[in-house]
Amino acid sequence: MSFGKSGGYLFFKRALDIFFSTLLLFFLFIPMCAVALIICMTSEGGAIFRQRRVGKDGRVFTCYKFRTMYRYAPQSCPKSSFSDSERYITPVGRFLRRSSLDELPQLFNVLRGDMSLVGPRPLIEEEGEIHELRRRCGVYRLRPGITGLAQVSGRDSVSDIDKARFDARYAREVSLGRDTGIVLRTVLGAMGGK
Repeated sequence: MSFGKSGGYLFFKRALDIFFSTLLLFFLFIPMCAVALIICMTSEGGAIFRQRRVGKDGRVFTCYKFRTMYRYAPQSCPKSSFSDSERYITPVGRFLRRSSLDELPQLFNVLRGDMSLVGPRPLIEEEGEIHELRRRCGVYRLRPGITGLAQVSGRDSVSDIDKARFDARYAREVSLGRDTGIVLRTVLGAMGGK
């Protein structure tokens, strides 16, 4: 099933999101509490970072992540725009980012319906150019994902234009096989620290 041919898979995809996010939260609840405690013990501030992101149909929602930066870090701009982003990241945050564990609180976003396990990554409102590219390519017909095609194809090394192209390609070709492949590549990448 694909997005271009039928909306049937999107209904099935949402059912899978609910099932797997519930299952993961059940098994990961205690480890996530441990991570939250370590964050609070090693740097000032709360464990959860909240940020407004653009989701399905252009609606804005609150996205949750484990906090990986110090409290004085800029809040409303992407990491790639920082002149020296590394100085804002805590030692624990560096590990969480490298292992992608900072994304785990987004399982609550998936359960709520803001996000999907797989889809285009949600962007902040200020990233205007790539939003316009995504709109033109029909990307916002889908829920954003915890992981996506652009992320397993280069992550931060991919330019905004190429990210939009990957997102558009995913929107055209979304299917169970495509999602399964992205999940597997995400897990392998996280295990390899990439």
